[in-house]
Amino acid sequence: MTDRNVTLEAAGIPSGSKLAEVVAGRADVMALTQATMEAVLSPRVPGGISPAERAGLASRIARLNNESTLAEHFAQLMPDTGDSPAVQIADPSFSGDGDPRTSALIRHVDLVTVSPRDATPENITMLTEVGIDDADIVRLAELISFVNYQVRVIAGLRLLGEII
Repeated sequence: MTDRNVTLEAAGIPSGSKLAEVVAGRADVMALTQATMEAVLSPRVPGGISPAERAGLASRIARLNNESTLAEHFAQLMPDTGDSPAVQIADPSFSGDGDPRTSALIRHVDLVTVSPRDATPENITMLTEVGIDDADIVRLAELISFVNYQVRVIAGLRLLGEII
């Protein structure tokens, strides 16, 4: 685990500020948030979703939430080439370019991020139909859930910073 806390950096909390003091009182929560981020992006057992795809999907989720600072952090974890699949996946206008697996991943990430109430068991079936196994569906759900949680923590911290 790193000493760096991406969530706090993305929230833009100045050191020495009143908010920094408040957050220091919840250092355990921030450390667990950081550890969870590292686990969903680089799990010990990565399964069939590569670290580059995870970073691309995480960046996409952040972009869909208009969280550019976090999106940029995840983009830095992707391969350096502009035409890599991960870089394309990170772009919310990219729909998979005809690749059924990539299209299904993107469709699911977008649905659960933008309109989670519309998600149905059929959406999971669409993932299995393109060869994504149950363990990878769980890993994908963890990634989607975590990044959306992280976006909300950042938004909450920024709001707190405005009032204290």
